[in-house]
Amino acid sequence: MFRNISKTAILSSLVVLILSGCSYKYRSANTSDATSNSNLNKEYNKVKDARDHLDIADDMQKYVTSQTTLESTIASLSTQLMQNQKINTDKPVLITSFVRLDQLKETSEFGRVLGESLINELSNRGFNVIEYRGQMAVSINDKGEYFISRKPHEIKSSVPNTYVVVGTYSRQPGKVILNARIIDNISGKIITSARATYLHNLANDCTLFKDCAPARTVKIIKEK
Repeated sequence: MFRNISKTAILSSLVVLILSGCSYKYRSANTSDATSNSNLNKEYNKVKDARDHLDIADDMQKYVTSQTTLESTIASLSTQLMQNQKINTDKPVLITSFVRLDQLKETSEFGRVLGESLINELSNRGFNVIEYRGQMAVSINDKGEYFISRKPHEIKSSVPNTYVVVGTYSRQPGKVILNARIIDNISGKIITSARATYLHNLANDCTLFKDCAPARTVKIIKEK
């Protein structure tokens, strides 16, 4: 009888061990599957986020940065500059001419028009724009009256703590790429920035920048 009890106890123990092993394998398999699914969801969310960002960038390119007129291009730049909430609009702002990207000390009528137009856009949007080119007095001659000057000895020698708006342009086939930024003139920190593409679609943009080569001339001589 004792032997039968022992056999029964051993068999029962084996059954318990087998069932326990199966249960452990089942739990392990479930845990492994859950971990795998979690990793897949993380990777899927990364791809989805990247796709959403690309869609936003595509919309930004189509509807904001790419413009077909100079006026809308300037409006795009000023709108983007206004989007940064860190800007203190009560702080004085001075605006400079846009310069060539490859020659930061060279500008053109195109670059000056951009700077002058941003004075209007940012002033109308609440910026405290200051005219730093004002002379110490109004000058008059027989052709008119003048206050703005680009001669350093005729204007103030310094400006207060301000923001400075600077910009560059790069001529590309059929378009001009523009970049603008607002800089704190004390710390050099970039407060906000903007980018726009002016799609003029001109075969030769020399008419836009007024640097076309002079017309070819042919001498007319008397035939001998």
